[in-house]
Amino acid sequence: MANPLKQLAGQTVIYGLSTILARIINFLFVPIYTRLLSPESYGVVTEFMAYIAVLQVVLVLGLETGCFRFANKEGVDPKKVYSSAFVTVFCVSATFLALMIAFAIPIASMLGYEGYQSCIMYMGGILALDAVTAILFAKLRQENKALKFAIFKTIKIIAETAANLILFLWFPKNVDSARWLLHFIPETPDFSYVIFSIFISCIVCGLLFIPDFTKLSFRLDPKLLKQMLAYSLPLMVAALPGVVNDFLDRILFRFFDTNADAWRSSLGLYQAAVKLAVIMNLFIQMFRYAAEPFFFRRAREKDSRQLYASVQEYFTAFCGLVFLGVILYIDVIALILGPQFRSAVGIVPIMLLSYMILGMLFNVSMWYKLSGKTDMAIWITLSGLVVTAVVIVLFMPKYSYWAAAFGHLASYIVMFVISSVLGAKYYPIPYRWGRLLMILLLMGTTYGISVLIDRMAFDGVVLGQSPAGLVIMKMSAHTALILIYIIAVWRTIRKGSRPTSL
Repeated sequence: MANPLKQLAGQTVIYGLSTILARIINFLFVPIYTRLLSPESYGVVTEFMAYIAVLQVVLVLGLETGCFRFANKEGVDPKKVYSSAFVTVFCVSATFLALMIAFAIPIASMLGYEGYQSCIMYMGGILALDAVTAILFAKLRQENKALKFAIFKTIKIIAETAANLILFLWFPKNVDSARWLLHFIPETPDFSYVIFSIFISCIVCGLLFIPDFTKLSFRLDPKLLKQMLAYSLPLMVAALPGVVNDFLDRILFRFFDTNADAWRSSLGLYQAAVKLAVIMNLFIQMFRYAAEPFFFRRAREKDSRQLYASVQEYFTAFCGLVFLGVILYIDVIALILGPQFRSAVGIVPIMLLSYMILGMLFNVSMWYKLSGKTDMAIWITLSGLVVTAVVIVLFMPKYSYWAAAFGHLASYIVMFVISSVLGAKYYPIPYRWGRLLMILLLMGTTYGISVLIDRMAFDGVVLGQSPAGLVIMKMSAHTALILIYIIAVWRTIRKGSRPTSL
């Protein structure tokens, strides 16, 4: 039994590394984007990425997961499974791409991007190529080719990185020697550079799969496909509310932002600030890769539920440390952003807390995966989607991106509460809620004290200090506060009180 588990853990790390690498590189490009693009242009990138994220789920039709189920089904030929899935997704994606090309001009005009119909075509190409290669990536996972999976993903990431660097840093200085690029992008850097870079990386990824294309039979098994779609389409429908919930705020800026004429600028400022909170999201993603197989692996053990409760405490405590690590040094971290993007840094604490609650939600949501009641996930996610939409529609016209940030926080809190209550009924886990609340209180208190220290310093309570001296004193005090938090939270977790159920 040990070898399969060891293999699973090893593959989890390999799969995770490519995803984490993509997020890290994406974060490292923030200083470039926020210095070479205007807030308005960066807002357009954000809007396009929101559309791509939602449409990706639709175009794959849930068949990525469906392939796993049917390829492992007794009496079913895995080759027929992947050929049927590939042909279906290819036909749907090709049709979608053809429509995007045919209607690129009216779509660009409708969105307010006249003259940028090429970006609409690039977006169609990105979505079509991503959908087709998703099936081939699923095939690699089915065949336990984790290393090949990670290598292809990494090459795709490197291709996008290289394209960005060439377009933003080299091309503007060497336009005369590369005028052919003007057929694809404008001479002055704008949002189309980012979209075109992603499109290039998708083409590179597609080329990597040419040998795999040749191994497919390209035959459609109508009976098998009908069964696969019956299983997969509900999964696609179930996934949509979660994806829409994550990106709804970006889409609704166009309709509800405070300043209708400058909504793209507001969206750009919002997205730049959200990027500073990505550190929390990065940790949560890494945790999820390791935790999900861990939870299932331990499910049959006697004290598994007590173990899950302890995991939640350590996870929450570490998230609190990440929260404080970002917020207490935000003056330094904010320098990552270009000067014109720093006005929205105030929402970073809200987004960090939102992502923290989202991570805690992942832990408490394991109950429906472990108990098999996955249908309830749809209703939990839909409730969060409704909260997000209501907060944005009611408050964005007055509070702009602040409403988007609080919309996420309110949504995740509601989903967390609902999932916790249902979990206590169907799969009770003895979470020590008093202890979890104490961890959050320690985090909040530490943050509150840091705010008081900052106000005292800037109000001149500490007299006779130069600006540099005040900054050093403030950072020293913040470091001391983090150390105190670590000691306090460690003592809280190590208390020997017995767990109590919800």
